[in-house]
Amino acid sequence: MQDTRALALTFEVSGLPPVKTEALSIFAAGHRQATRVRALLQAACTAAQRTGWTPLTGPVEVDVTLRCPPGHRTSDASTLVGGVCAVLQDKKRVANIGLAHLGVLVDVALWSDDRQIRRLSYVEEPAEDFSYQVRVAAVPTMV
Repeated sequence: MQDTRALALTFEVSGLPPVKTEALSIFAAGHRQATRVRALLQAACTAAQRTGWTPLTGPVEVDVTLRCPPGHRTSDASTLVGGVCAVLQDKKRVANIGLAHLGVLVDVALWSDDRQIRRLSYVEEPAEDFSYQVRVAAVPTMV
């Protein structure tokens, strides 16, 4: 039987991505990144449901494209990509804080653990309004 799971998933999110800049988890209830975290999770959930995506367990490639007005980037690339990746991995490993406030979005995961990431790319494009695109793909295993 052929495996029909999607091996790549691309989706758009309005606004800015969540940034990972402090020791406090971006998943903590009331965190200042909460709105961005929820927007990313909702967009990922919608895309995953549309395609039948199941979380990847092998090597992963992540591409983030930020669209922003020229000269208006709010954070550096590493904190932007770090926030996106933290949100899209399996959150059940974050056992030291409560995640009930995320509701069903707590189950949204595009891969199991950030240690699976083998390729990362970040690109900025000029635009009138802030938005970003995320692409996640399985990386073929080489023997």
